[in-house]
Amino acid sequence: MKIATGWCRVLICIFLILTISSSVYAKDDKINPKEPGVYIKTATSLKRLLPNIVFNEEKAIYVEFNNPAHFLLKDVEYFVFFGKYDFQFLTLNPMVLFQASPLGKPDFIFGKDLAMDMKQIGTDLYTVKPKKLLGRGYYSLWINDSAWDFMLD
Repeated sequence: MKIATGWCRVLICIFLILTISSSVYAKDDKINPKEPGVYIKTATSLKRLLPNIVFNEEKAIYVEFNNPAHFLLKDVEYFVFFGKYDFQFLTLNPMVLFQASPLGKPDFIFGKDLAMDMKQIGTDLYTVKPKKLLGRGYYSLWINDSAWDFMLD
């Protein structure tokens, strides 16, 4: 009788430990950005991308690039858009070095836009995931006349 009672206590303790440990290691996928903008969801948090300055002169688009954010390739999970955007014209383009400008700044050209899946998860809150894996390099997200750039190392 004492042996059966002892085993029941051991099994109850094991069950409680497994239940408590599974809730501690549960993944929290709650996305709650504080300001409107574009974010990259990494394994640990949301990282906000800074927008670039876009000029439209004589039917040519010029972008004044900020220092792009650098991310490790393995850390990028997907993109988060918070705010009112027209997603009909959303593109994700790889950027390729074209030549140096007369001022010595690098000029880039856009590669073919990559296919993406978009999902609305809240009021003015969207997640965007590329359909294919991204590689290392320089990328730019575009919506109408707004652009955000980042580097994947």
